[in-house]
This record gives sequence, structure tokens and C-alpha cells, in this order.
Amino acid sequence: MVLAATLLTLALAAWINLPLVGQIFDQNTDVVAALPQAAAFKRGERVLILSPHPDDETLCCAGLIQQAQAAGAAVNIVWATAGDGFEFAAALSQRTLKPNVHAMRALGQLRTQEARRAAAVLGVPPDHTFMLGYPDGGLFSLFTTHFDEPYTSPRTGASRVYVQGALTPGAAFSGRFLEADLNKVLDTVQPDMVLAPAPQDFHPDHRTLSYIALRLLAARHQEARLRFWVVHGGLEWPLPKGLHPTLSLTLPPLAAQLPWTRVALTPDQEALKARATGQYHSQTRIMGRFMDSFVRTNELLSPEALPDKPSSRSGSGALPTADRPLTR
Repeated sequence: MVLAATLLTLALAAWINLPLVGQIFDQNTDVVAALPQAAAFKRGERVLILSPHPDDETLCCAGLIQQAQAAGAAVNIVWATAGDGFEFAAALSQRTLKPNVHAMRALGQLRTQEARRAAAVLGVPPDHTFMLGYPDGGLFSLFTTHFDEPYTSPRTGASRVYVQGALTPGAAFSGRFLEADLNKVLDTVQPDMVLAPAPQDFHPDHRTLSYIALRLLAARHQEARLRFWVVHGGLEWPLPKGLHPTLSLTLPPLAAQLPWTRVALTPDQEALKARATGQYHSQTRIMGRFMDSFVRTNELLSPEALPDKPSSRSGSGALPTADRPLTR
């Protein structure tokens, strides 16, 4: 029984990595090719990327980052969390079977370093990056039940920002402090464009950061400056898994009805995106094929958070898997 299950798992893993699978399950390659091109960046434009975890900014937007800087725009990145909730990554990076709170905090420090290395590969200056360091997997709690009362991370045991180089060291894990830090970044950058996760993204940290971005930008009467991307977009998306740089990044099933625009990447831009992705060694050693599957001929950006009409597909098919665990 165990052998049969193992063989079935291996067969499934091999199957979903075939290029043909992407054509079977994602019949929208032609749809992607027909999408309008995203508007070009302008010299002097200020762009801010809201990244829930270290690596999201690279998966969603490494090509965009390169194109913005080539056009003379200034790119800034803010990481809401240090990505310190992925116990499997902590077990490997800290070489322990049962990672304790110290191992989880060490993972947060490591992922913070990886984020800065990835940003450097993409040419983003250190003074254009902001690590907030709030709890991985805890943003929805901060947004709801712990807006004022400090939240204690069940994985790190921390109730305050502890990562080195954080924007506000020692800030309480609360929604009020998180929003204050985000407003501080908005005041500093004064962005003309904000790239944020879409509210359809399956990961709760992504959805929560989307809600917060919508509210904060609306309070400034700047919601039109938001653009949206997806990383956790549905069952096994993107397909096929692995590095297939000649294939398109197809529409995420959970957000297929958004008014997507296409950002075409050159082979050189894809290569640099792959190099930046590789800086996240703590993640690629576990789910490298998922991360490599974002190195495609295009990226996707929506000018709207919601479709014009609700879709019957909007609730379909996103489950955490071994290739794409929920906590990152």
C-alpha cells in the first residue's frame, strides 16, 4: 500500500511537470497572447511593490522591476513579513527535526538576508527596500482580532518585530503598528504606482495585505494607483511546474476574470529573474519547481482588484500542496 501510494505520488509529480499538462489544464495561452500590453513605465515614476513575504516580489514582478528601472523609474520594495512561518524550511536551514522558536526566528533573519540579496540582483538599492517584519501567517489576525492587542506568533513566540534592519524595531505585532509602518513607507516613497497582491490570491497573508492596501490608498484618494498580481492562483497553478522559459504564464484560475494586462519579458529579463529567484535558497530547496514556474515569457498585472462581473470560477480549485505550501 505504501509503495503504491509512493509510486502514485511520483507519477503525479512527473505528470504535472510536463509542458503538455499546461496545455491540457490551462487552455488560455492564446488568451494571454491576446491580452493588452501593460502601460510602459515613465522616467521619474516612483513604484512601490507590496510583498507579503520575501520572494513574492521576485515571483510576481522581477520583470516589471527591471523594465521600470530601465525606463528611469525608481523601484521600492516593502516586505510585510520576514517569512518566518515555514517550519519545513526552518528544519532544513537550521538542521533540526523539530524547529523551536529560536530556529524559526533564525529562519526569519535568513529570509530577510535572502530578500536583500534578491533585491540587489534586480538592481534595487538597499535604501529603496523596507523590511517590516510582522508575523508570517498572522496578518489576518492583525487586521481583525489583534488590531490593537498584540499578537504572539505561534511559530516564533515573538509579539514584537525582531528582525535585524526592520523599519520599526520592537514594534508590537498589531494591525495598528502594521498600518503605521505601511503609511510611513507610503509617506517616504510617495509612489505613483503600487503593485499589490490581488484579493483573490489564495494565501491569507496576500489577501490581507491586499485589503489593507486598498483601504490605505483609498484613504489617500490614491486607489487608482494600485495594480494587482497573484502568486497563489489556484490548484497547481502555474502549470507546468519547473523552469520553462519559452512558455507563457497563464491566467490564475482564482482570478481569471480580472482585466489582466500582459508584461512581455525578454530572455535576458527572464534570466535575471531566475537568478534573483535563486537567491531564496531556503525556499528553492523545498519548492524550487513552483518558484521556477514564474520564470516565463510574461508577467501579469491587473489595474482592478475585482472583475466587472462575478465569475463561477472564482471559488475553484486552490489547495495547498507539497510544491506550494500555504505558509511561505
